[in-house]
Amino acid sequence: MNFEGLDPGLAEYAPAMHSALDPVLDAHLNPSLLQNVELDPEGVALEALPVQESVHIMEGVYSELHSVVAEVGVPVSVSHFDLHEEMLWVGSHGGHATSFFGPALERYSSFQVNGSDDIRQIQSLENGILFLTKNNLKYMARGGLIIFDYLLDENEDMHSLLLTDSSTLLVGGLQNHILEIDLNTVQETQKYAVETPGVTIMRQTNRFFFCGHTSGKVSLRDLRTFKVEHEFDAFSGSLSDFDVHGNLLAACGFSSRLTGLACDRFLKVYDLRMMRAITPLQVHVDPAFLRFIPTYTSRLAIISQSGQCQFCEPTGLANPADIFHVNPVGPLLMTFDVSASKQALAFGDSEGCVHLWTDSPEPSFNPYSRETEFALPCLVDSLPPLDWSQDLLPLSLIPVPLTTDTLLSDWPAANSAPAPRRAPPVDAEILRTMKKVGFIGYAPNPRTRLRNQIPYRLKESDSEFDSFSQVTESPVGREEEPHLHMVSKKYRKVTIKYSKLGLEDFDFKHYNKTLFAGLEPHIPNAYCNCMIQVLYFLEPVRCLIQNHLCQKEFCLACELGFLFHMLDLSRGDPCQGNNFLRAFRTIPEASALGLILADSDEASGKGNLARLIQRWNRFILTQLHQDMQELELPQAYRGAGGSFCSSGDSVIGQLFSCEMENCSLCRCGSETVRASSTLLFTLSYPDDKTGKNYDFAQVLKRSICLDQNTQAWCDNCEKYQPTIQTRNIRHLPDILVINCEVNSSKEADFWRMQAEFAFKMAVKKHSGEISKNKEFALADWKELGSPEGVLVCPSIEELKNVWLPFSIRMKMTKNKGLDVCNWTDGDEILAAWVPPSQWGPARAEEEHGVYVYDLMATVVHILDSRTGGSLVAHIKVGETYHQRKEGVTHQQWYLFNDFLIEPIDKHEAVQFDMNWKVPAILYYVKRNLNSRYNLNIKNPIEASVLLAEASLARKQRKTHTTFIPLMLNEMPQIGDLVGLDAEFVTLNEEEAELRSDGTKSTIKPSQMSVARITCVRGQGPNEGIPFIDDYISTQEQVVDYLTQYSGIKPGDLDAKISSKHLTTLKSTYLKLRFLIDIGVKFVGHGLQKDFRVINLMVPKDQVLDTVYLFHMPRKRMISLRFLAWYFLDLKIQGETHDSIEDARTALQLYRKYLELSKNGTEPESFHKVLKGLYEKGRKMDWKVPEPEGQTSPKSKTWDGTRETELGGFCILFWVGLGEG
Repeated sequence: MNFEGLDPGLAEYAPAMHSALDPVLDAHLNPSLLQNVELDPEGVALEALPVQESVHIMEGVYSELHSVVAEVGVPVSVSHFDLHEEMLWVGSHGGHATSFFGPALERYSSFQVNGSDDIRQIQSLENGILFLTKNNLKYMARGGLIIFDYLLDENEDMHSLLLTDSSTLLVGGLQNHILEIDLNTVQETQKYAVETPGVTIMRQTNRFFFCGHTSGKVSLRDLRTFKVEHEFDAFSGSLSDFDVHGNLLAACGFSSRLTGLACDRFLKVYDLRMMRAITPLQVHVDPAFLRFIPTYTSRLAIISQSGQCQFCEPTGLANPADIFHVNPVGPLLMTFDVSASKQALAFGDSEGCVHLWTDSPEPSFNPYSRETEFALPCLVDSLPPLDWSQDLLPLSLIPVPLTTDTLLSDWPAANSAPAPRRAPPVDAEILRTMKKVGFIGYAPNPRTRLRNQIPYRLKESDSEFDSFSQVTESPVGREEEPHLHMVSKKYRKVTIKYSKLGLEDFDFKHYNKTLFAGLEPHIPNAYCNCMIQVLYFLEPVRCLIQNHLCQKEFCLACELGFLFHMLDLSRGDPCQGNNFLRAFRTIPEASALGLILADSDEASGKGNLARLIQRWNRFILTQLHQDMQELELPQAYRGAGGSFCSSGDSVIGQLFSCEMENCSLCRCGSETVRASSTLLFTLSYPDDKTGKNYDFAQVLKRSICLDQNTQAWCDNCEKYQPTIQTRNIRHLPDILVINCEVNSSKEADFWRMQAEFAFKMAVKKHSGEISKNKEFALADWKELGSPEGVLVCPSIEELKNVWLPFSIRMKMTKNKGLDVCNWTDGDEILAAWVPPSQWGPARAEEEHGVYVYDLMATVVHILDSRTGGSLVAHIKVGETYHQRKEGVTHQQWYLFNDFLIEPIDKHEAVQFDMNWKVPAILYYVKRNLNSRYNLNIKNPIEASVLLAEASLARKQRKTHTTFIPLMLNEMPQIGDLVGLDAEFVTLNEEEAELRSDGTKSTIKPSQMSVARITCVRGQGPNEGIPFIDDYISTQEQVVDYLTQYSGIKPGDLDAKISSKHLTTLKSTYLKLRFLIDIGVKFVGHGLQKDFRVINLMVPKDQVLDTVYLFHMPRKRMISLRFLAWYFLDLKIQGETHDSIEDARTALQLYRKYLELSKNGTEPESFHKVLKGLYEKGRKMDWKVPEPEGQTSPKSKTWDGTRETELGGFCILFWVGLGEG
């Protein structure tokens, strides 16, 4: 509450008098109130003041029930009804807090909050109470124990706080900012600037934050951005109080008069639907406090400082008969509060008394209060005294239970497994007679059971519920997944919740707090998102792919490079691989390998994702190797740069290829040796049923150097003979890729058994001490081989379900053999430790053929029967990526689950609980891999892509040309304007369902494809003339051309019959990429969706979108057609849309915006123009008038010379094209 206009007599309560209060009865205090009150030496009343029991309360009418003394002679500064318990909290000007329990106001607790400052606001939470003083925020338990004490800046003068959710708090005061504090971390998370300083009251609804200022204004702020959406100038002097209920806001305050501030007897009432004031409400008291008390109607309670209270309707007339009087002990009422149940009112006066008014004899403060915890009586006196100096004292006098049995607290966790009880199946008769209307079934009740009763059956007595694999037919049973709790929340399949605005209001930041970009999962065949992230975070692969550009229309390497470029530009926003996956679907080998999933199989999870992603892994490496290995033909794009690798072999081969010798030995003694190479290895597990312990390195060596007996052709015997085939390694790859092939329960049991062996060995190892026979100097310990230089022992939880090593060491022997072993820095230290000073060149891997591979990524299959499973990746992100994104140099493991990205501990990357988390793919990289390759990226797209090119359409004629390509002297520069518009067609219709309440829920949005892209010049002598007008050829089936909105007709995209300038998507994509890279600014209407469908990431400072330039906050978006009619006197988009017309119109609108806002220097004058635009739009229902005679409302007041000249120029341009 603002105290500026209150009675000046309050100045006598100086803070100095409260710290040492003399326990002498104040002269103004009524002696009858202190009949049963004792004063302690500090001057605080120790007993509550009970009211006489003869008080009669009339039901439904507020009257006084009790009065108590909180603190004698010290004014009450704030009162607050506890929202969780039946308690009333009171704070004083002396910084003391007191709580009273129940309607009898029995004293519960009393403690000092602040030694000098008054308590200005109280807020109850579940575990304690928040107290706000001048520059201190204190959270205390209801008994008085301090939970935290947050000291604000000493220059702050805080007056109000607002709890926005269970863990976030806003604090405001007389300064020009509002603080946001996280109650979990007790830290300031945001500081919002306030244009009008002095926020003394804050309220919140589901639409706005409301801030009351000392200047008399009430500002309405956005719930997410805290920006001002509207402002009411309520009073000319100061604001005293306000409250919000439903669509009404009521305020009371002070008005400026010649003699100073005077209390205004008119309440200002505002309609929040129309955002305007309605008829002020005249009251018969001087309002200082007001609250809505919505019982049967939206009643207002208006309280004066002298104790008068009046009830009235906010939209009616105040009746003097509705006034009752509170009898304060002091001269003034200082505080007022209403309970959550609206059954009780609390008043605090200037003499420290609290008055409780209720509308029933036994009121409750909250609709549902929890039980209050009271202090237990002390039992010490009832126990016999014990003299500890007596040696023969029997300890049995101490009442402690003696037992030899095992305590219940020692119950082993293995015997405490959850045993959920499944719901029984629905009666077969009900299913037989059920009739479905939509997705709701109706059936007559067979009356075989009592109504609303189901017999209780234990799991042990009914084998029907023994198996979790049984799919119950009960809808309740389908919702409850007994194994769902096993899958950690961050590993579950993430889905996008679509609303009427599409993706605009979906909070991706909730799932990704990093600056790395996730990938959206709703695109067909997006199961490979995790593998795309793995390839992106391999630095040599990323640089290689981004330097690649070839002539193939559907080149996976090119499209992957474009996608990597988007991931580079993104600052935490998700990207989508539309174009990459479209090229992937056109490759015949992908379809032949079964990598193209139907939408139904993908949605239902029918495909085996683990096998699918391993086949995809092999396919993508092979495809990239072929794309890089192909000889350069005459390039389709003259802007294509040079190859990343000048040699004949591809860099993909250098990175992933392993050269081998395959030897076949026939029993006749004939031996055949054949050289080959592979890009990855598949794990081959031993067929051992004895339960033997294997290291991962042993299984890996067995898989690489594979020995097997098989039938093969022998040239010497000239027939198929049993042969022994062995494989020797000639050269190891720089990146070791392993497919785990855990496709059955047999392999899963092997992983589970080996993880148990590894766990037992690790516990035994880490429980012992380091051998005392080897003593190391401190300097030697600091130079150990681990990247961190620290030997850390993991916890027990980190050792569970771990069989996979973080590093492996491989050594090529002289007899073409291969040694593989698990490699940890700790093992190196303890097993064969050599001081770093003695390492020398003998440790060089090039000389001895010793290579250490570090785990870089693991791709796992998440088993979830509810969603059909999903694929996620653990990736160790290197220093270069952190340097580019966050400006720091460190390495960190992250979980990539489509658009969910979360940092994880490194042990989580190798922990595989085979019940739900199954390994699929492993990536190991050589240490210091990046130093072996050139990591420079040179943009391969050059300006020549914008020059004239041939059309794919066979029937295109010169007279149909709708654009003039750029000349060499017209090449755009950084900051140039380019008008852009795109038209789309639909490939797949939207999938939606109708809920039981009649609302529509979007399951999967429609899949769009770009069909036409137009760019027009934004400056120069040819301003407004298109230089790109490409129709995009598509090989996929179009289900809807959207001709009414796109202007695209059947046949326009067919190269055989189209008369348009037809190009490939890749060709036009390169043109737009060049414009983005050069730094032009795109002007258009609704560009966000255009760039999203085109699959482009454009920096925000290069986008000038007229849909946002001519938009007011929390208002509707305005169509380009209405804006063109209103501002430019143009009627566009008559029968269909034309992208040239739309792009040119957007450019003119941007020029008009600069003219009206004076290049953005006069936002207030432009705000008035927007108000007029919205008023006109509402009157016309946002429709452009059809009659030809009606002109734009602005055509007479604004100079239309520029528009007329540009229109004439365009007409001449079209005539010129028509003449040839």
